[in-house]
Amino acid sequence: MFDGLSVSSTNRVTRTFAFIDLSGFTAFTDNQGDDRAVEVLSLFRHAVRTVASARGVRVAKWLGDGAMLVAVEPETVMEAVVDIERRIDESGSPLPLRAGVSTGDVILFEGDDYIGQAVNVAARLCDEARPHEVLAPESSVSSLLVNIDVERLGPREIPGLEEPVSLVSLGARRHRHDGSGVEAGNADAAGV
Repeated sequence: MFDGLSVSSTNRVTRTFAFIDLSGFTAFTDNQGDDRAVEVLSLFRHAVRTVASARGVRVAKWLGDGAMLVAVEPETVMEAVVDIERRIDESGSPLPLRAGVSTGDVILFEGDDYIGQAVNVAARLCDEARPHEVLAPESSVSSLLVNIDVERLGPREIPGLEEPVSLVSLGARRHRHDGSGVEAGNADAAGV
């Protein structure tokens, strides 16, 4: 590579990434002022720290009104993001969360950063997500998700990516009963 620098294959790891973002933060700050924006951001960061700590997810970096999360297991990150989104909603935050999640092989760079397609896809999906939406490639979703509803969205063109990505939307499981005394499960997740 450049001046004798090379990247060893031993730096490759498989991780799941999530980019989360408070939708509408810039306009909110413009309308409500910096002090109110900091209040909302403080509540957001508290929710992220609380959930990440409880679920074993690492906050890789803060991105202003967003964050990059990382963990080894896809289920861990996906359930954490859905939990964060629920907590933000329940807190009465004036700004909803949106998120993108992706899993894949990446390069662990300088011990604390990640380079690779999975990172790029998660960031792009966060940009594409609507308020209250968590997007993920269908290929990242596991049948091990127990508290998440999975809605297939089909292939979508994502800016910056050459090929369409088959997407799913993830949300908190809406508990429902079928009269048998047993909660209805998420049949979709097993087939994903």
